[in-house]
Amino acid sequence: MNPQLGTLELNPKTGEPFLRLYSHHDIIITPPRWDDGPQFIPYLNDPLVYEWMQGPPVPYTEADAQSWLNHIIPPKEAVLKQLEEARDQPELITVDHCPVSILRKVNEDGSQIFIGAVDIIRYGGGEVVISADNPGVYTLDVEKKEENTKINMERAPGDPEIIWDFGDYVAPAYHGQGIMTDAVKTIMTKWAVPRMNAHKIVAGTFAANIGSQRVFEKNGFKHIGTLKDYVKKLERRNEPEQGLSTERFNLTSMHVRVPLL
Repeated sequence: MNPQLGTLELNPKTGEPFLRLYSHHDIIITPPRWDDGPQFIPYLNDPLVYEWMQGPPVPYTEADAQSWLNHIIPPKEAVLKQLEEARDQPELITVDHCPVSILRKVNEDGSQIFIGAVDIIRYGGGEVVISADNPGVYTLDVEKKEENTKINMERAPGDPEIIWDFGDYVAPAYHGQGIMTDAVKTIMTKWAVPRMNAHKIVAGTFAANIGSQRVFEKNGFKHIGTLKDYVKKLERRNEPEQGLSTERFNLTSMHVRVPLL
C-alpha cells in the first residue's frame, strides 16, 4: 500500500480509497464516481435537502449532476495521482484537495448506498477574512469580497493562510443521527489539517438551519457573524395544472462559523 495515502484505507475488492467515520463505522467517505449522478437527483430535488443549500439549481436534472461530476472529479483524481507519484518520498506530502467527498453506507453484504456528500474546498465567498489588526480574529469584509477571493485562490498549496470552506448534505432518512457531525470531524482531522495544512476553515449555514449549525458547533466552530439579506435562496413551487415549474426567490441570512483549531 502506498504510504502517501496516510489515513486513507483501500477497498480490498476495488482498490478505491476511503475514509471511515469515527463513530459510524458502517459509513465511509469515498471519491465521487462517474455513475453517481442519478443518485444525486432525488435528494437534490427533495425540499428537506435543497431548501438548506445555496448552490444547486431546482429542479435538479441529470445534466446538472453530470456537470457537477465534471467539476469535482478531475481535481480529486489529480490528488490521487500526485500521491501515487510521491509514493517513494520519505515524508507525507501536502496537497490542495481532499480526494474523498461522497458519503456511503456499507451494508453487511459489502454493497454501498449513496447517502450524501461532504467536501472541503478553498473559500470562494471572500466575505470572511483574518483581521489585519489581530491575526487571531476573523472578521466580515463584504466590500472587498472579490479582492479577498482572488487572494485566497492564488495562495500556494499548503499555505496556512488559505481559508477553506465546508459544503455538505445528507439524505433525509439519515438526518438526526450525528452522521454529518462525524463526517466533518473525519474530514478535518484525518485529511484537511494533516494533509492540506488547513488552519483556517469557515462554514456558512442558513440562519434557520439549526441542525447544520449544531454540526459545526460540535466540531469546535464558533459563530462570528451573520450576513443579513445576503443569499438569494431558491424555492420551487410546482403548478401541475399548467405543467410548469415556476421559481421564486427570497432573501435569507447566513451564519458564518469558524473552528477553534
